[in-house]
Amino acid sequence: MEKKTSKPCDFVMFGALGDLARRKLMPSLYHLERSGLLDPKTRIIGIARRDETTESFGEKILEALKKFMKWDIEPEIWDRLSGRFVYLKINMDQPRDYDRLNDILDPENRVAVNYFAVPPAIYGDICRGLHSAGVINDEARVVLEKPIGRDYASSVEINQTVAEFFREDQIYRIDHYLGKETVQNLLAIRFANSIFTTNWDHNTIDHVQITVAEEVGIEGRWGYFDKSGQLRDMVQNHLLQILTLIAMEPPVKLDADNIRSEKLKVLKALKPITIDNADIRTVRGQYTAGFLKGGPVPGYNQEDDAHHESTTETFVALRVDIDNWRWADVPFYLRTAKRMPTKLSEVVIVFKQLPHNIFSKSYKRLPPNKLIIRLQPHEGIEIMMLNKVPGIAEGVKLQQTMLDLSFSEVFKVERIPDAYERLLLEAMRGNQALFVSREEVEAAWKWIDSIQDAWAQMNEPPKPYPAGTWGPVAAVTLLAKDGREWEE
Repeated sequence: MEKKTSKPCDFVMFGALGDLARRKLMPSLYHLERSGLLDPKTRIIGIARRDETTESFGEKILEALKKFMKWDIEPEIWDRLSGRFVYLKINMDQPRDYDRLNDILDPENRVAVNYFAVPPAIYGDICRGLHSAGVINDEARVVLEKPIGRDYASSVEINQTVAEFFREDQIYRIDHYLGKETVQNLLAIRFANSIFTTNWDHNTIDHVQITVAEEVGIEGRWGYFDKSGQLRDMVQNHLLQILTLIAMEPPVKLDADNIRSEKLKVLKALKPITIDNADIRTVRGQYTAGFLKGGPVPGYNQEDDAHHESTTETFVALRVDIDNWRWADVPFYLRTAKRMPTKLSEVVIVFKQLPHNIFSKSYKRLPPNKLIIRLQPHEGIEIMMLNKVPGIAEGVKLQQTMLDLSFSEVFKVERIPDAYERLLLEAMRGNQALFVSREEVEAAWKWIDSIQDAWAQMNEPPKPYPAGTWGPVAAVTLLAKDGREWEE
């Protein structure tokens, strides 16, 4: 079968020598090249403030690929990829510098895809520069990295600034979790399998857990993270986007407008967490010194670049309720943190227990079935169920077993594409289905702002937890008072 390729593009990467470009974007473009998914006429235009030539830019990108890619670089692939490079020095706050793009871009033959791998504070400068150079046309696109603001007001300001120059159908807001293979598979699990489609509501599901755990600490980003915190940095985008895919109604069609519309309905149905219930619906924590993988690690306020005693949270656990028919009385428990025992992103769907037990000799209470969707690492799906232990001596004896469907083993794929590979390709193809709408971003911020306001009014420091553990004791209590426990 012939492979689909993107339309010819001028992929204009602002911040082309920054950390995101070197760690994620360039390796993703390499793998797209390796897979034959880049149109032969597509070019990659790197833009940064440094004095570089196209040749020296390529040398720096090659160094980055050797450092950050797990795969050996194939000379033939690298020659093809680097042959697409063009480098321009542009001071992004200087509108006249953007005139240099007029000599490079080819709007009649290529679609300009402008990727802003830069802080949101200069999105407006870039948009104004592109406009002043006259290089924005009806086909041009812009790809925005999160965070889109740090609260509702700032997100509105950023979105409005970009909207002055680009229509909504030209704007691609990235949440890289939406590009993960297993997150995409949530739609297939839910809407292509009758066993789940007909059992996906309050009648059969007891509760849902979403965990995004990180082993790493701040990694030299203390100053940035301290202004953000785990709630803004992870919950507002990644966890809420996963929640919407789990909870949304079936879209009429598998296209951007219909998928986004159903996700937005979920965000609008989230019950507010306010000063009235934040103490029983939320837990915020901060890691202290501890041990991870057999070695000592510092606490958050002892990191090398920490410069004051901070009360910023590195751990968040929430009970979230959705105020609609499908999810009435079904809590969603969200948990995310740094310095956890392992790197883990997963969704656990816990089904209701059977009302009557005829196997009491094996279990006084039958444990519930669980659908476990592993987003990373080792992407795949597990189903926890009960089976009879083989044998005739002891009658019917049950044992919990796991049906394990590992993507790499089931599909025998060479490698699972990185999320950014899919998102870059879809931006080049002009498909917005995996990107977040302005309404989604702003609805999520409204909900998050309510929690931030409640925490500010409570004025309580985050609860400490040793690095290398699963968080404060209060996080266990959050579920225990409902008669439940975290899946670990």
